[in-house]
Amino acid sequence: MFEKLLVANRGEIALRVVRACRELGVKTVAVHSEVDRESLHVRFADEAVCIGPAAASRSYLNVPQIISAAEITGAEAVHPGYGFLAENAEFAEICQQSELVFVGPTPEQIRTMGDKATARKAMRDAGVPVVPGSDGLVSDSDEALATAREIGFPVMIKASAGGGGKGMRIAEDESSFSRSFVAAQAEAAAAFGDGGLYLERLVLRPRHVEFQVFGDRQGRVVHLGERDCSIQRRHQKLIEEAPSPALDDRLRAEMGEAAVRAAQAIGYVGAGTVEFLLDRSGEFYFIEMNTRIQVEHPVTEATTGLDLVKEQILVAAGYPLSFPSEEMIHRGHAIEFRVNAEDPARDFAPSPGEITTFHQPGGPGVRVDTHVYSGYRVPPYYDSLLAKVVVWGNTRQEAVARGREALESFVVEGIFTTIGYLSNITRDKAFQEGNVDTSFVDRFGNGRG
Repeated sequence: MFEKLLVANRGEIALRVVRACRELGVKTVAVHSEVDRESLHVRFADEAVCIGPAAASRSYLNVPQIISAAEITGAEAVHPGYGFLAENAEFAEICQQSELVFVGPTPEQIRTMGDKATARKAMRDAGVPVVPGSDGLVSDSDEALATAREIGFPVMIKASAGGGGKGMRIAEDESSFSRSFVAAQAEAAAAFGDGGLYLERLVLRPRHVEFQVFGDRQGRVVHLGERDCSIQRRHQKLIEEAPSPALDDRLRAEMGEAAVRAAQAIGYVGAGTVEFLLDRSGEFYFIEMNTRIQVEHPVTEATTGLDLVKEQILVAAGYPLSFPSEEMIHRGHAIEFRVNAEDPARDFAPSPGEITTFHQPGGPGVRVDTHVYSGYRVPPYYDSLLAKVVVWGNTRQEAVARGREALESFVVEGIFTTIGYLSNITRDKAFQEGNVDTSFVDRFGNGRG
């Protein structure tokens, strides 16, 4: 096992990794920007190194500074969390070259699955169903339009190097296609330095269902069940749950086998998520693989009893997966609500500032992952996630009730948050019945009726 690990991230995920390391007896190094000096991950780590000013490009994305911090503190491994450098193949390579263990998959695996067009081809070759679309990248709008006609409208224009909804546009018909294509290309180039695009047929009102996969260096690859992430806004997930209300045993087994096949096709090592669209007829299609721990990993932890972050670290240190080879036993139902510093009444505008009061919920089956406290100042430079409220119940109905109660007893003052918005969702009939899809938020609106 490692003696010391550097956490190359901030916020709740950095604190989550620090806690996992403590249980494993591993010392930790926190890196932080100048504005994060008072963050909890800095307080709880064994050592801390400031790596630059507030801007992420000069701190949390500053690879030379992060590598230097690892070298001067004697860290042996680097955990990237999610976001920032977590799916950056070059960073993983530099870690290897610097004799640091990257807690995650290999650079080649990140690169293969990070390029969406390459990933589609790899999955087709592995026999995993993919959404009908272009064979590789489309380079100009005329070529793309011809391909779109073959696929059939409406189509989704997607950035090959993208994620988080950037470089993504819907073209309903031919008349809107060229404009959407140019806009997606410009956004992809600005966000990722790569304007490469590919096309997929738009699956109308699908569910978004992802499977948690894990591989070790001994060649074993398994899945730990699914999470339904259909409730999302602008391709950003708001609520996740396990198991999915839409899957029966047959479909769950079929999708789980496809997820394992996808990971096995590239010899995957570490934690990853294979993501599918599920249409209303029960057909499912691979859309992407996230080669990192997910924000919503506590949902799977709640239903399996596993610690996925500890498992990541153990696998990176060369240990085999710690759980038995038999099919994983899942208990009850879990739901995660992402609480953001945003104002739903103003189209979810960011709401940075000082938190004057912070009282988090508790009780049976309630877990809160957060880096926030009374007096904490939410900076305007990073993701707006404040906390993840994770509830567990013996049944989905019990989990929904616990979620509603937890949100209603969650007090955050000084800034606007999405707590009330999420609480209103728990009262929605369609949500209570589990009858949702990726267009749910569009119909729900701002939650004020």
